[in-house]
Amino acid sequence: MSSVRAKKHLGQHFLTDKNIALKIVGSLNPAGRFSQVLEVGPGMGILSDFLLQTSEYETYMIDLDGESVEFLHKKYPQLGERLINGDFLALDFKKTFPGNVAVIGNFPYNISSQILFKILEHRDQVPEMVGMFQKEVAERCTSAPGTKEYGILSVFVQAYYKVEYLFTVKAGVFNPPPKVLSAVIRLTRNDVMELDCDEKLFWKVVKAGFNQRRKTLRNALSSVIPKDKMPVDPVFDLRAERLSVDDFVRLTNLLTAAVHSSE
Repeated sequence: MSSVRAKKHLGQHFLTDKNIALKIVGSLNPAGRFSQVLEVGPGMGILSDFLLQTSEYETYMIDLDGESVEFLHKKYPQLGERLINGDFLALDFKKTFPGNVAVIGNFPYNISSQILFKILEHRDQVPEMVGMFQKEVAERCTSAPGTKEYGILSVFVQAYYKVEYLFTVKAGVFNPPPKVLSAVIRLTRNDVMELDCDEKLFWKVVKAGFNQRRKTLRNALSSVIPKDKMPVDPVFDLRAERLSVDDFVRLTNLLTAAVHSSE
């Protein structure tokens, strides 16, 4: 087998530019924070070639594509069980990795948001992520309050990670070329182990606020708490897109106090 066929249903667009691959791998910053790296969707191994050249960390790979896994087993026989034929979204991090693990990849574009939410789910075990996404998704992760790109993903990612937009990648360096521009971002875990509020309610509030983003929070959050129970505060006259992570934490605490006072 000399190559792997890119499969549309898996969202595969194989990177062909080795300079960009080296730049992506070089954006990892172990600094003693992780000794394992998981590459998601390695395809034919253009990132893998550079990952396996370093002794700073042990490289694992996971791919749902059996053809790709067969190709990579022949290319890198030394990987053994560290090459996983499976679904990243279903991976049990705690069983697979004894410690912290960074995540890297030219990610399948059809599950970009799900990949980010999986990383958030395991944020205490994933100190860093370097990845290629559609430019639109990268901009959503890095956007600031008040911009049209700012939304649910922005708030959740920025609550737990420092987010950096590293560089844009043109379509011509992929096979097949995607119909969109791509971009590489880096997430670095911040010092927030727990938000200073009820985290379950925080997630619920953020989702409710943005699911009706054209409405003020007083109206958008009526599914979370009845309007007559909401405290008098100017934040409720704003739309969700105006609030920073800290603002959402404060809003969550306002709602928690309002619920407790009405019990």
